[in-house]
Amino acid sequence: MKRLATAFMAVLCVTEMTMAQTRVIDLRFIETTDVHGCFFPYDFVERRPMRGTLARVSSYVKRLRQKHGENLILLENGDILQGQPTCYYYNYVATDVPNIAAEIVNYMGYDAQTFGNHDVETGHKVYDKWRSEVCCPILGANIIDSKTGEPYVRPYTILNREGIKIAVLGMLTPAIPNWLDEELWRGLAFEDIKESARRWVQYLRENEKPDIIVGLFHSGWSGGIRTSQYEEDETETVARDVPGFDVIFFGHDHTQRLTTVVNTAGDSVLCINPSCNAVMVGDVSVQLEIDGDNKLVNKKISGALYDVCGEEIDEEFVERFQPEFARVKEFVDRPIGFIEDSIYIRDSFFGSSPFIDLIHNLQLAITGADVSFNAPLSVNVSVPKGEIRMSEMFKLYKYENMIYVMRMTGREIREHLEMSYDLWVNTMTNAEDHILLLDDRSRTDMQKCGFKNLTFNFDSAAGIEYEVDVTKPDGNKVRILRFSDGRCFNEDEWYHVVMNSYRGNGGGELMTKGAGIPRDSLKSRIIYQSEKDQRHYLAAEIEKMGSVCPKANGNWRFVPEKWTVPAIRRDREFMFGK
Repeated sequence: MKRLATAFMAVLCVTEMTMAQTRVIDLRFIETTDVHGCFFPYDFVERRPMRGTLARVSSYVKRLRQKHGENLILLENGDILQGQPTCYYYNYVATDVPNIAAEIVNYMGYDAQTFGNHDVETGHKVYDKWRSEVCCPILGANIIDSKTGEPYVRPYTILNREGIKIAVLGMLTPAIPNWLDEELWRGLAFEDIKESARRWVQYLRENEKPDIIVGLFHSGWSGGIRTSQYEEDETETVARDVPGFDVIFFGHDHTQRLTTVVNTAGDSVLCINPSCNAVMVGDVSVQLEIDGDNKLVNKKISGALYDVCGEEIDEEFVERFQPEFARVKEFVDRPIGFIEDSIYIRDSFFGSSPFIDLIHNLQLAITGADVSFNAPLSVNVSVPKGEIRMSEMFKLYKYENMIYVMRMTGREIREHLEMSYDLWVNTMTNAEDHILLLDDRSRTDMQKCGFKNLTFNFDSAAGIEYEVDVTKPDGNKVRILRFSDGRCFNEDEWYHVVMNSYRGNGGGELMTKGAGIPRDSLKSRIIYQSEKDQRHYLAAEIEKMGSVCPKANGNWRFVPEKWTVPAIRRDREFMFGK
């Protein structure tokens, strides 16, 4: 019995020694993504306080740093250079000082960040300056310099914390060339994320031998646009099919998601997306157990989507950037004209509307084109009656697209519209059907807002008179009657069509899949391309006019009206309330 007790004590001593030699390291990762210029707790477009914003994220991060110190890792995941007027002002107006997006990333002490598609949309002059001013590594393994064949920015970064080696691998949706004018990304190529991730994970394992591999992807979960050239949203596919990742922080699709994927090797991968506008952050805890030989023996990973709206505003942050804030506010408060009635973008989903037709008519006036294409770029914004300030122009036109005029045949114009309305409206089979093509699953999706498809692909037209018969099958709904000035419309004739550069470059596929124009022919169809962004010209035209009185052109309608009029009333109430 004495020998047994002695043996037991010996085992116990060994166990205690092993436990004493084992140590636990706690890491905390915070992700922001698709911030879109929401830096300050003030909405420069609506001129009112704003929820969330990096001013509150900064408070949260500072509080966590008091607990975790350098083990708090802060990651930014792209689309930081476009959105609020703050971005526009420092991208295109105040170009003689550091970009505020870089200044804020540096102030907050981010450890790494990626490119987003809207960052690329600002053009080389803006984003090359911005990335030279950012102190942390900017990542993009699949953004390739065409001259060298190497990544244009760093593919990954290695972070060391208490002997733990963390690899952060950056990726960008490869759809850029299918959306943006080549001048904006000239000299670059964009690889498929899955192929690039597989190659770089292998490289990391063989050369860096990290303890943790973190993905930082500006790519949505799944779905999006798929063509023979690219897949827009690949996060789910990569998490499942490319073993090696422990966590993937992602974004781009503006949809909150926290889920775990079991990959093909049987390992779990935590995937997290806090959506947009710095209202939420991705918050991931990683607990690592290290044995006496400094080997990683266990890893526990958990995550949460944290709402920062309840955080206090970081007053030091606000004070640091008060001069920049004041300059932007002065810019957006500048009066440029007068609007004689309020206009609402939601009206554009139900027929010819003052909001969209104001843009149509300005585009036609600016370019002299025969036909205008335009789509709602938001779901529920309005411009109130009264003085128009520069801030209202960011409601009227959300993105920094250019203006294109392109040659199209009458048939291509109709087929372009056919695809648009097929994305937009339901094929009604009885009087009680929805007229809009809706999807209850997307009601919480900040991009689709209850629609089945993205509303910025719902092109209507001006300059022509036409009907949309919602009882007809897809591809046969649109009947063009004539030009609005009385001219005959001929499907075999060539016409000049004004549109934004996103559409003219093939964005949304309305020009390619819809109108049937080969992608490599689009550039040859451009007969005019504006030097500056579309908002600049719209603002200049309104300033020249002094006062605008927007009215619906009434040049198109949904038919048969005995079904569509009640259906419009029902769907308007269903989507927007009474």
